[in-house]
Amino acid sequence: MTIEERKGNLNTNTGVIQNIILENREKLSISGVLDVLSFDDQIVILETELGLLTVKGDNLRINKLSLDTAEVTVDGEIYNLGYSEKDSNQKSGGGLFNKIFR
Repeated sequence: MTIEERKGNLNTNTGVIQNIILENREKLSISGVLDVLSFDDQIVILETELGLLTVKGDNLRINKLSLDTAEVTVDGEIYNLGYSEKDSNQKSGGGLFNKIFR
């Protein structure tokens, strides 16, 4: 299967292509970001086209934020990346704290 065929399969399933590039667990580049919901030096919560993305680590800082191009770059010591469903807030009836402490 060629790369173009795989991209075609991704587009038919979700209609979205999202890239996440992690370099040496220190620099994270993410495309397809709709909004930054919360951030501090240990956790960054992003709303992406594929769901909520939680980044955990130490000394985290948002180095680049461009909502026009839907790109975010996070620098720091990155320990964990985790997705949760986009509509989990409606299913569980919870808010932001339920998403953080899941």
